[in-house]
Amino acid sequence: MINLPRRAILRTLGISACMFAIAAAMPAGAQDRASVKIGYAISKTGGNAGGAGITTIPNYQLWVKEVNDAGGLELPDGTRLPIEVIEYDDRSSAEEVVRATERLATQDQVDFILPPWGTGFNLAVAPMFDRFGYPQLAVSSVTDKAPDFVKRWKRSFWMLGGGSDYTDALAGLLKKAIGEGKINNKIAMISVADGFGVDLVTAARPSFNEAELEVVYDVTYPVGTTDFTSMINEAAASGADTFVAFSYPPETFAITQQAQVAKFNPKVLYLGVGAAFPNFGPDLGANAEGIMSLGGIDPKNEANVAYRKRHEEVIGRAPDLWGSVVTYASLQMLQEAIKRRGLDREAVSDELSNGAFQTVLGEVKLEDNQLRTLWFGGQWQNGNFVAVAPVDREGVSEAILPKASWK
Repeated sequence: MINLPRRAILRTLGISACMFAIAAAMPAGAQDRASVKIGYAISKTGGNAGGAGITTIPNYQLWVKEVNDAGGLELPDGTRLPIEVIEYDDRSSAEEVVRATERLATQDQVDFILPPWGTGFNLAVAPMFDRFGYPQLAVSSVTDKAPDFVKRWKRSFWMLGGGSDYTDALAGLLKKAIGEGKINNKIAMISVADGFGVDLVTAARPSFNEAELEVVYDVTYPVGTTDFTSMINEAAASGADTFVAFSYPPETFAITQQAQVAKFNPKVLYLGVGAAFPNFGPDLGANAEGIMSLGGIDPKNEANVAYRKRHEEVIGRAPDLWGSVVTYASLQMLQEAIKRRGLDREAVSDELSNGAFQTVLGEVKLEDNQLRTLWFGGQWQNGNFVAVAPVDREGVSEAILPKASWK
């Protein structure tokens, strides 16, 4: 046995303690591990399942498969680790999405958490993401308060713009059509009493007022509403050529069907989430022509075309024509940020804030944690939901107004 002086023993113990502390503080990617744990709580059942099942879940599945088929997430040292997924059904309950997100952070101790579907749910979990230090890539969330939220939750990233972006774009298209004598300046408007509807209708009122459009009917309805007969009849009686519904998918499909039954033929029909779903146009056939909504795509964009082809091959159906491609792009950004900065969530958040990324949207660089290069208006034309706003952006199509009557 070698006898060491007491000072040498203490020095050795001190070095060991320091090394232990350093090892404990090192990013998880630098330690021996078999995978990167990524979790999410998403609406697999309940009223939000339709939206989540089209826009969000398939892109999570596609991304995980493509990453793992390539050997896993690449870390700064060149090593790769496969993604291990932990998922929960939030059952379209705001309380459950918060509980599940906390469970992912505290019990499952996942490396990263992907966001839920919907504006209201992203707002519900934002404090939880911030509390536990996770970057939140809030894709399926439209809010004009994003600049304020970024100041409150510095690791939050808002990827789908604000309500005024979409309502200003719509107001501009309507004002042009009015100037051309195609429609009158009256608008009938309904909105769902949830985060998305509240943000959009709150933005729409000043947007329309500034464009000298007259809102002659303005009604908010509760989530879960299925019968829109009275609202449609009142809108028809209002004399408005334009009918706007800031709606979620179940209501969007119900309004479309009930408008046809009632032979309600507004010259402009603008619907909410769901109108850009891949089955909306094909299911309606010729009756989809001219219907407008948020989003849209440039069908000639090669990166988008390639992404859509991969999505169909892996998932078995097409993505939507608004939020899907943005969702996938946000995952590519996360992947590249991990490649550059490792599994340290603070470092990854910093990279997302400041870095530039090549994605299926092209090169993306966030502005104050917000994605600003987006399509703010789309219309079904010749069987495709094409982007019609901003009107000065390359790849835009010209809006066709008025909409043809139901066939």
